[in-house]
Amino acid sequence: MSLSANAIKVLEKRYLSKNENGQLLEDVNGMFHRVAKAVAGADASYASAAELQALETEFYEMMSGLEFLPNSPTLMNAGRPLGQLSACFVLPIEDTMEDIFETIKNAAMIHKSGGGTGFSFSRLRPKGAAVNSTGGVASGPISFMKVFNAATEAVKQGGTRRGANMGILRVDHPDIMDFITCKKDNADITNFNISVGITEEFMKAVEENKEYEIIDPHYKTAVGKLNAREVFDVIVDMAWSNGEPGIIFLDRLNQANVTPALGEFESTNPCGEQPLLPYEACNLGSINLSLMIKNTNQPEVDFERIGTVVKKAVHFLDNVIDVNKYPLPEIDQMTKSTRKIGLGVMGWADLLCQLHIPYNSQQALELAEQVMGFIQEQARKMSIELAERKGVFPQFENSSYQQQGIRVRNATTTTIAPTGTLSILAGVSSGIEPLFALSYIRNVMDNDELIETNPFFKQAAIKGQFYTDELMRIIAKKGTIKELAEIPEYLQAVFVTAHDISPEWHVKMQAAFQKYTDNAVSKTVNLSSKATREDVADVFNLAYQTGCKGVTIYRDGSRDSQVLNIGKVNVKETTEQESNLVDTKKSFFGPRSRPDITTGFTEKVKIGCGSIFITVNYDQHGICEVFTNTGRAGGCPSQSEATARLVSIALRSGMDVNSIIDQLKGIRCHSTIRQNDLKVLSCPDAIGRVIEKVMKYQSGEKVEFDTSCSVSSNACPECGKVLEYESGCVICRNCGFSKCG
Repeated sequence: MSLSANAIKVLEKRYLSKNENGQLLEDVNGMFHRVAKAVAGADASYASAAELQALETEFYEMMSGLEFLPNSPTLMNAGRPLGQLSACFVLPIEDTMEDIFETIKNAAMIHKSGGGTGFSFSRLRPKGAAVNSTGGVASGPISFMKVFNAATEAVKQGGTRRGANMGILRVDHPDIMDFITCKKDNADITNFNISVGITEEFMKAVEENKEYEIIDPHYKTAVGKLNAREVFDVIVDMAWSNGEPGIIFLDRLNQANVTPALGEFESTNPCGEQPLLPYEACNLGSINLSLMIKNTNQPEVDFERIGTVVKKAVHFLDNVIDVNKYPLPEIDQMTKSTRKIGLGVMGWADLLCQLHIPYNSQQALELAEQVMGFIQEQARKMSIELAERKGVFPQFENSSYQQQGIRVRNATTTTIAPTGTLSILAGVSSGIEPLFALSYIRNVMDNDELIETNPFFKQAAIKGQFYTDELMRIIAKKGTIKELAEIPEYLQAVFVTAHDISPEWHVKMQAAFQKYTDNAVSKTVNLSSKATREDVADVFNLAYQTGCKGVTIYRDGSRDSQVLNIGKVNVKETTEQESNLVDTKKSFFGPRSRPDITTGFTEKVKIGCGSIFITVNYDQHGICEVFTNTGRAGGCPSQSEATARLVSIALRSGMDVNSIIDQLKGIRCHSTIRQNDLKVLSCPDAIGRVIEKVMKYQSGEKVEFDTSCSVSSNACPECGKVLEYESGCVICRNCGFSKCG
């Protein structure tokens, strides 16, 4: 087993068993043995003691050799008291107050156990609709999404995984326009990814620039019409602005529904790759393609090794269904009735690099279809073999397999999931994503910088005799090797990063894998900061035309907090003369634009009515913005936000920072000054004091911040390192933090 120091650190923090004092009870080998033993135990009724031991060894060697890893809950919980091994669930939301809050309770139980949840809010009557039982009016889906969001915020998943949700609304719901824009403010509904459920009728209307009907979900009747292209343009605009909503093609999901008698797909898991029926769960795992290479002098894909790992992995994932301790009896029953598993891949970009095949090439697309087609074929064969030994899934008679005469153990076998944390453990590229960068700067103790380089690129650089630490440092800050004279052009073509690749190749790669994937494919289409709304529209249309089941985009720098940063800042370098020109002109021509990337601090300050979180950010020109967020205990959110906005405008308009501090400090609030143990006089006073701290910090003075929540604006909330946006989620490659769990 070859694990990096960072992988071991992530395992120790998030995966390995600990006692009540936080002391480790197992090492990495112990974890893999624990999981292998627990999962092999499902065969106790089908195998002898010797066969069971051999299976346990087989599972252990597959995981410890990093050929295959199951989803995080399985690694964390198998063989432990909690025993909840699934990553993703979908819960139904019926249109009654009782059912809505029952679902909230169920979601809390799932989050507590380490799972993520998907919901469709499409059955809820629209805002303003009559409620006969009370004589009142409905508050609508978005209001209840906020209730779900607040409940998720309150539940901590045992300190190892955070709550994550997917919220979906059909494009023909009366509240669709409000839904599309509900995350316009990135501070709203933060525990949800959202996607619009797109229908074939809608896409046809977009193409023909026609209207389509809006349907009241309660009465199933048309209540109006909208112009499809206008709605589509709003979806595009919001996705261009901050990456949400994504889109899923509902009719396409249901065309692939092998058990339609059990219901329709309404939602997916938080990252969109796993459509599930209400109360279904799915356990996922990924094969490490970076290891599936033979003949290193003239490398080629080792299909024989892939086939062997697929067979073991399908057996493993099928066993997980039986040893799993489900959080709800309805989920236990529904999951075992279809026995869906999702085997996927990671390390795809690393495989291409070893084969010297550019990610953005027809050759790569053809290999993607060949590899995934082979995996799907071998997974299906193993499911048939398991069915012969253990029986078909209980709902087999109501499935399309019955009509085809194929007896399988599992209703689905393949899924391409994001592998953010798993890829850190394996030390490979994530899922089917391209490389984000070839070289990273990792800050270590005493302000030293450690350069980490992709091992395959480093190998090529040493072989080509152009490797130097200084060149790797330049690449880390530049973010690409394009147009670097030291590097041969053929290697520049092979070692492309996400932003070297045009959007159409991202979509084509997703479509190539989707062609041979039972469920769906999780992937992010990365766009440059200069991408237009038309570029986003082209991505959505191409995803539809090429057979994708959904698509998520992210335009670089489109969110207030940039999620992965190459180098220290992502703003144009300016000469001293240009910088001075900015300073002298900004007060005459209004505030300067907000920079794409800032650095700063967030500090939690106790006030008379609770707590306020104050963020002060700066760029190379100085302090440029302030954000506030009041805690759940109360406060004056609107007044604090107004103060922060006015201060931000004043700062970017060139007003002296000391003058702003003088105006804010000393303002008194009765709810704060009457409490003797508080260090501030009011919210404005607290804002002024944090601005003063940051100003002193910038000038080199020693300042003590409340480091429990002090982070840079593009930083991981747990370790402070930069975050990466991929597969519709956010991942920290330093500590394994994931927004989506």
